Amino acid sequence: TSNTSTAFSSVTHICRDVNYGWLIRYLHANGASMFFVCLFMHVGRGIYYGSYTYMETWNIGIILLFAVMATAFMGYVLPWGQMSFWGATVITNLLSAIPYIGTNLVEWIWGGFSVDKATLTRFFAFHFILPFIIAALAMVHLLFLHETGSNNPTGINSDT
Repeated sequence: TSNTSTAFSSVTHICRDVNYGWLIRYLHANGASMFFVCLFMHVGRGIYYGSYTYMETWNIGIILLFAVMATAFMGYVLPWGQMSFWGATVITNLLSAIPYIGTNLVEWIWGGFSVDKATLTRFFAFHFILPFIIAALAMVHLLFLHETGSNNPTGINSDT
């Protein structure tokens, strides 16, 4: 739940009291890590084979990467333990380094002057909504890939 007083106990309840809740939680967390492994291999392959020359497809892919990173970060904050709280505080405070708007941007993301209930509620909502946006962006990424064609590292003409 997105309540600061019950978030941690809610996760504890799922892990201890719900049948196979611990499995669902760890599959969710470790599945996200494995997704990042695949994502980084995909980006590395794109860099190695020069796929960045297809600018539209590459840029949509980079936007996808940042959206997935944002979703993972917000999911990391949701259990609301000490690491979650301080992770949210430190990472969001990095935005305060942006000249002129940084401090206001951080306060806007927090929904106040510190990481609190409003922040957790926003992160909960965005952690739910962003995967749908990511799915739509993935379709756009594939559409651009279909239009430009895939990078062919073998050099063999695929039209024959």
